[in-house]
Amino acid sequence: MAGMDEFVDRLNPEMYVVTAAAGGERAGCLVGFASQCSLRPVRFVVWLSELNHTFRVARNADVLAVHLLGREQYGLAELFGGHTGDRTDKFQDVRLREAYDGALVLEDAPAWFVGRILTRAGGGDHIGFVLDPVEWGGHEAHGGPLLRLSDALTIDPGHPVD
Repeated sequence: MAGMDEFVDRLNPEMYVVTAAAGGERAGCLVGFASQCSLRPVRFVVWLSELNHTFRVARNADVLAVHLLGREQYGLAELFGGHTGDRTDKFQDVRLREAYDGALVLEDAPAWFVGRILTRAGGGDHIGFVLDPVEWGGHEAHGGPLLRLSDALTIDPGHPVD
């Protein structure tokens, strides 16, 4: 696996905050495994850890909201990546609104979309949620760099990896 580790170490993907609401619960987490996965129709997949509180809420949700963060929003990334919803209300001091079908949108995100969950796919210790974008928005004025994996390396995960 050393060769694969070296390959993966070269990657520096954007980081996302994914939010979910279902059954009176709300959750959100910082995600590094996500990508567009189809051109026509446009589809996007986010991979959530099965250990994560957000996964447990998302598996009962109809939609997820996916947010890009600016590099200057490290504090927001740390909140959603460094704490677990099992013990922390991550939304307590966050500007938030409801969007399509009750999705939770972070108002300060430079860009976001809500996706209807089409299917789920296993992939090791994460489950992929394939999304059909149904609503999107953000702050057109934000032109700065996006938060990437290299910017978030100092965030200790709210849930252990193992």
